[in-house]
Amino acid sequence: MVQAIKGVLVSCDIPMAQFVIHMNEQLPAAQQFIIYVLDDTNIFVQPNVVDMIQKRLQEFRDQNTYEKPLQA
Repeated sequence: MVQAIKGVLVSCDIPMAQFVIHMNEQLPAAQQFIIYVLDDTNIFVQPNVVDMIQKRLQEFRDQNTYEKPLQA
């Protein structure tokens, strides 16, 4: 029998996909949101966590972005 699961496809580069997988692994089993890892750059996740993933990825990018110091 075929079983359908509602979800969202997250496509990103390999480092961001690894970060999302790491986020998922840090949660207790009942709260994990990845339904299936399709390949290195595509992950199928529960639809209710998309905003949380986007927020955490933006925070991660902000922390790892170099900003040139202002010259006085």
